[in-house]
Amino acid sequence: MAELHPDATLTPGKRELVEEWMGRQRWYAAKGRRPRLRRLTSWRLDDPAGEVGVETMVLADESGDDAVVYQVPLTYRGAPVDGAEHALVGTLEHSVLGTRWVYDAPHDPVYATQLFELLQGRVPAASSSESDAQDDTVAGVPQPSWDTAVRVRSARVLSGEQSNTSVILDAETEDGGHVPLIVKVFRMLSPGDNPDVVLQGALVDAGSRRVPGVVGSVTGSWPQPGPEGDLDAHGHLAFAQEFLPGVEDAWRVALQAAEDGTDFTGPARDLGAATAEVHRALAASLGTTPTTPEQVDAILAGMRVRVDAAVAEVPELEAARPAVEDVLAAAAGASWPDLQRIHGDYHLGQVLHSPERGWVLLDFEGEPLRPLAERSLPDQWVRDVAGMLRSVDYVGGSRERGGGASARDWVRAVQDAFLGGYAAAGGTDPRDLGPLLAAFELDKAMYEVVYEARNRPDWLAIPLGAVHRLTDRSVPSEGGPS
Repeated sequence: MAELHPDATLTPGKRELVEEWMGRQRWYAAKGRRPRLRRLTSWRLDDPAGEVGVETMVLADESGDDAVVYQVPLTYRGAPVDGAEHALVGTLEHSVLGTRWVYDAPHDPVYATQLFELLQGRVPAASSSESDAQDDTVAGVPQPSWDTAVRVRSARVLSGEQSNTSVILDAETEDGGHVPLIVKVFRMLSPGDNPDVVLQGALVDAGSRRVPGVVGSVTGSWPQPGPEGDLDAHGHLAFAQEFLPGVEDAWRVALQAAEDGTDFTGPARDLGAATAEVHRALAASLGTTPTTPEQVDAILAGMRVRVDAAVAEVPELEAARPAVEDVLAAAAGASWPDLQRIHGDYHLGQVLHSPERGWVLLDFEGEPLRPLAERSLPDQWVRDVAGMLRSVDYVGGSRERGGGASARDWVRAVQDAFLGGYAAAGGTDPRDLGPLLAAFELDKAMYEVVYEARNRPDWLAIPLGAVHRLTDRSVPSEGGPS
């Protein structure tokens, strides 16, 4: 293990260096604000060549009312790396080792390789405070269903992500074969298990081919800031799974079909069946519970909060409030399915089409703006169905925004095919849920109204149109797609 220099002085300090850099990163949540960081803990990985320092810092940003915890992996090098200027955090002077170039570690192949070794259980985490010592608060957790030993050949960071950092690995099997993998490094940490890890792990261990294979994860402990001081917390730090290169997501496939005016009902029916298959597997693996009247009230109360938020952004929606309330009141009197674990943020961008496997579902983290504890709770599978119906409506709206003819007939046909596929594979027809499905569609549309009003006003007509269609029905109890 690496020799540490606990008495060395650093100029500037690591925390100060990261503080200057962190506010410009895509995954930093408080855009436009300068971070004010406090170190909570740190741990290391050893470079087998003994040349690169690899340290993960866990930091609390206390610049706002509530502290936010971030995971910041860093590598320390004795010379700059050609072509890695975009990943340079800065330089510092080490009183023993001299000038050190500090990099955002996911961009460093040494970090990517050793993190992958850790999550496969082949190397331990090392202490950041004591030479030749392990850190038992951090552990690799290999997935039981993954039985292929692989080594990293090369690594690159996937561009465009907002809340996490993903590293694409070209991995080699013992017989010389190649396996493309992806390691997701969770940047913002919250206590508890990450649903992406739990749900995909449960599905692959149950034999599902509707999600990528899972290699393993890394878990860790850290002090979590709270109103009465720091508390012990534990959760997921990283997650590795199969990567499917060269495939298109369902949004692009569906949008091309809509723009060409081609029939998409067959693929939509298959997608509905795949969705039902995943829901059934999650229910079987992780269980279900009856939905109590108190839980119905809580879900509907959350919907009314989103209605209030949408009206605040778009005051003209106030006129639709009585009709909205009619839909929610009808849903309150409907028969609600059991609660179970669901995807939670389901739309066409979360699905890939593989020529060999058909539709493959991704990213089971849930809505990123909701607290992790909420995203880990059982929910209504109808929420996922409604999310996909809204996504199909967005495809049609996108085509219409481009100056094309009305896409309403295409949207209705695709939505109905999706629901039919779900009914055939799931044993329950979502269309039979009537006002319950309409309420969840309306809830998603209200969420979209707020997002578009704040970020893309030119797209606001799409969710507003859905709100009016869902509330203008002469018989609210009919439900059905928007």
